[in-house]
Parts: sequence; C-alpha cells; structure tokens
Amino acid sequence: MQSSAGASTRRPPVGAARSRAALGLVVVLIAACFAVLAPSPARAADQLLSQGRPATASSAENASFPASAAVDGNAGTRWSSAFSDPQWIRVDLGSVQRLSRVTLDWEGAYATAFQIQTSTDATTWTTVHSATSATGGTQNIALTGSGRYVRLYGTARGTPYGYSLWEFQVYGPGGATPPDDFWGSTSGIPPASNAVEVKILNRTNGKYPDSQVYWSFDGQVHSIAEQPYLDMPANSAGRMYFHLGSPDSPYYDFIEFTVGNDVFNGNTTRVDAFGLKLAMRLHTKDGYDVEVGENRQTFAEDRATTFQRFTDAVPDQFKVLARTQAPYRIIAPGSDPGFRAGGANANYYTAYAQSVGVNAATSDIFGCAASLAGNPDLCAALNRHVATLPATQRSDPAQFYQAAPANYYAEFWHDNAIDHLAYGFPYDDVAGQSSFVSHADPQWLLVAVGW
Repeated sequence: MQSSAGASTRRPPVGAARSRAALGLVVVLIAACFAVLAPSPARAADQLLSQGRPATASSAENASFPASAAVDGNAGTRWSSAFSDPQWIRVDLGSVQRLSRVTLDWEGAYATAFQIQTSTDATTWTTVHSATSATGGTQNIALTGSGRYVRLYGTARGTPYGYSLWEFQVYGPGGATPPDDFWGSTSGIPPASNAVEVKILNRTNGKYPDSQVYWSFDGQVHSIAEQPYLDMPANSAGRMYFHLGSPDSPYYDFIEFTVGNDVFNGNTTRVDAFGLKLAMRLHTKDGYDVEVGENRQTFAEDRATTFQRFTDAVPDQFKVLARTQAPYRIIAPGSDPGFRAGGANANYYTAYAQSVGVNAATSDIFGCAASLAGNPDLCAALNRHVATLPATQRSDPAQFYQAAPANYYAEFWHDNAIDHLAYGFPYDDVAGQSSFVSHADPQWLLVAVGW
C-alpha cells in the first residue's frame, strides 16, 4: 500500500489484527466482530477517582450509614440502604472521566442483580455493566466508558435487608480526561439508517470556520457547515479524509476503518505522517464508549507549537522529519531519504538489528517491510528497542523507547495520544498499544478535526 506521503510502507490492513487481515475482506471483517470487543489496554496505571468525592444515595438505613461512607477510603464505615428494591448510590467524579473498573466491597447485605451506570448530567444514564446472579463479597468489574457520575443501581437484594457497601471505588486512567464540552452534546445525533452515524467536529480553536472544514468519503465531499453527518453504510472499507481551508488543501489527514453490518473497526494513524490533529470517539448500543487520537493538550495548542515540540523531543536524526514537508506534515522516518539506502542515517538500525539476527534495511524496520512484513512481534520490538529483552518484558510499555536506536517518531505520538495509544508504525498494535478500536453494534462515531 502506498502511503499518503508517497513512499511504500507495506502497511498491514485495518482490522482486529492488522498483520493478519486484508482490508475490505468481508469474511475477515465479520470475524473481527467477534474477535475484538474490548479496548486496548492503557499505559497509565489506574487511579482511584471516587475517594472523597460527593456521593448520593436513593436512601440510607439511618444516619449512621450515609452514602459518603462508601467513598471515604475507610473499610470500617459503610453505606446501607432502606430494605426495599430498587436502590442506588452514585458518586460525582467532578468532571467527565474515562473509566477502567469499579470495585464493590459488599457487607453481608449485597445485591444479586444490579447495574453499573454512567452519566454526564446525573439525568440520562448509560449501563456499562449488568449482573443478574452476583454473590457479594469483593467484586472487581472491568469497564469501558466515561462519565462524570457513576451509579450502582440495585434491583434485587441477596438478603431481607438493604444494599450495603463498605467501599464503592471507581478507577480510571486520570490525567487525560477531556473537558466536558470537547465532544459537545451527543443527544441530537440522528439514528443511523445504515451501519453507523458519523459526525465531524470542528476543533481548530477558531482557526477555520465550519465552512472550511471538509470531509470526503466514497465520492462525497462536504464542508461540515453544509453536512456534518455521514450515514456510513455497511461493508465500507478504506479511509475518510479531512481537509482544512479547501477540499484539496495540503492541510489534510485521514482515519481508516472497515465497517460491517454490526461492527466498526477503525483507527487514527501516524504510520505515514502527521497532518492534522485527529481524535475519534466510538459509542455503541450496549454502552461501550471509547476514544483515541491526539490528547486534549495537543488539540489545545497551535500547530506550530506541536511541530516545535516534536523537534525538541526527538534526537537529531529525527528532527528533519518536521522540516521535509513543513508546514503541512511531519513525515514518518521510513519516508525520509536520510534513513534510506545512501542516506546519512541508513545504518541507524543495522547493528542493533543484527544483534538479534535481523539483516534488514533501516527503512524496512521503520515500515515493518520486506523480511519483517510477516513478523509483527519482532518488528515492534525493534521499533521500541526491546528486541534484546526477555520475551516477558517486550510487551511492557515501561520498557519502550528507553535507548537508541528506537523509533522516536512513534514515541512522540504515543506521548501525545489519549491513553498513550497511537499507530506510530505498521505493527504498533502488538501488545495492544495502537489506536485501533473495534466493537459490535455501533451507534455513532465522532471525529474531531484540529489545527
């Protein structure tokens, strides 16, 4: 596949496993529906978001068992409800937060049936977990979603008493949460007639009006002023492009996807280059809600600042990547002549690769091409400089990019991405570090375009 920068990258196709799927093949697409139904793991450790936050409950057994006792970090105090169904307790996290798990430390009065729900306004709730035969004790529940308010909604008690929790703990990555208004209101998004409703958002910080933010897909070209929505059909595969200023402006970028009747697979990508700041948020009918792409801090800054920060962050060999096609793009190292045969940095990876028995051109290592096209694990290890580590450590993000030679272009985009997940090279999905998302029953997809 030719990269948009004009150099062949031999990039694997979009799909649940890029290295093994063929872009647009319907059979593989449908298989991906069942194979990948969870978000990639984040690099950052979970943070306890709920402790000490305001808590409210539908009732309390008496004044000795308030809602606040379930979020005070004291395992000797508890919330206890009235002896009836249903009952609930909710915690206000203070702002919209991405969520990873909830821990329920039940007293003897537990719920056999309950839901974990999230909300941005404490009025409209989305169920992100449901249980019908729980047995109490301590429950650790993995979640995917976001919200300012998180609620336990009990519908069936396991005893004649009420619902009683020693601790109600909500966890998430913290630190990279969006402002409440970044994605705007989602209540007005029309239902999709086809597979998924796509809405394009102008997040250029006033640099361009909606009339100069363009999207193109399958022969359609529109500004978001005239048409901010695309009702994306099933069996779509490929790219959706975004341009600023004019429909054929050199300021452009794209997302990649495959869409089936009941599944969305897609990603933002920096495999070829950085052109525009992009983030996308997928919401599905079962409450799954995930976002990937550049983080809020990167969206908030001017594009010139992003270019300068890249130049400041990378070693000398990589600084040229921000100059070759400036001010339009920061290109990937595999596309730079300096890292190709005859270039000043053509042997950048040679000694390191040979130390693990790989004889490959530096540009092929960056692009996971030639002999590495069929070896995603080894190519990822070389790009991340973990190829000489024991196999058990090669999937540990804390070990990545700690020494040269490494793909410092990819590292920069990980450092500036939501949850540190990015596609910085073709096999960046190894160990779940890419911006790839997949889930069944998609409802809507938001794409934020920034300057």
